[in-house]
Amino acid sequence: MSYEKPRLENIKAFDSWYDRAGVRSGPRRTFAEDADILKEFFPVHLVPHLGHPQVQQSEGPIQRYLSAQHLFQWLRFTSHFEVAVVNRATQRIAEGSSGLELPNWACLVAFQIYVDEGYHSLYSLDVLRQVEERSGIQALPYDFQRFLAKLDGVGHEYPDYRLLIQLLQVVVFETLITSILMDIPNDRSVIEVVRETVRDHAIDEGRHHAYFSNFFKYLWGQLDHGTRRLVATFLPSLIVQSLQPATRPATAALLKAGFSEAKTREIVAESYNRAGVTASIRVASAKTVALFEQLGVLDIPGSRERFVEEGLLDP
Repeated sequence: MSYEKPRLENIKAFDSWYDRAGVRSGPRRTFAEDADILKEFFPVHLVPHLGHPQVQQSEGPIQRYLSAQHLFQWLRFTSHFEVAVVNRATQRIAEGSSGLELPNWACLVAFQIYVDEGYHSLYSLDVLRQVEERSGIQALPYDFQRFLAKLDGVGHEYPDYRLLIQLLQVVVFETLITSILMDIPNDRSVIEVVRETVRDHAIDEGRHHAYFSNFFKYLWGQLDHGTRRLVATFLPSLIVQSLQPATRPATAALLKAGFSEAKTREIVAESYNRAGVTASIRVASAKTVALFEQLGVLDIPGSRERFVEEGLLDP
């Protein structure tokens, strides 16, 4: 079977990177005024357990504590993920060791993305420390390695494809459209330093989305039929694993806030039920799935069925 020769189109959005990238032009985000700390740490509608009746009936300080812990968890996840996952693969693209023949400009842009992601990691931790200091709430320990082990476990039975799978991890995550990046910047009930940091992140990610959408088209065009069949089996699981909610940090925060083990299990089970989680993942991954469908991934025998099994498409 023959395929059309792949072509990597230049991403014009990066032509102005030196002037417009957050790391090049953006200010350090800090608290504008002391009273800002009295606002919401995180929108309740984006955190399932915060909307649970038992949490809603708890005292205000408990609700704020749980909201702060969710913010801390999200900032730490962002910081770790950008470096350990995104930059792990982006470095290979940038230095020319991804297994693909790329034009010089594509490698240079990958280095720009690498710098962006390192900066996102830095300012995520910076904001976390600022919020800790202003609020007096200390972040609970966070274990990113559990998430990374599960993510890297997708396709682990094919060690010869490890690099390819790592490239696919980044393609998936960088083409997702999450409610966090869309909703928080315009939510004036949220602490300003958080809103502005998320806004900065979203602007950079818009460029990254364009690059990795185009990168996947190029990557897919270079794969032979057998590898395409293999990739088609990995992608649904990569999407689902990338968007799995952080129930362990939620559990730890609820216990620390004083909920009993039984109540905590109940809150987590009801807040993160399978139907709700699947619906959320489906919304966030819609653009990614549409990209795969456009390029013929779902035309691979058995592929569409795998997407349906994971709840990403209707039967």
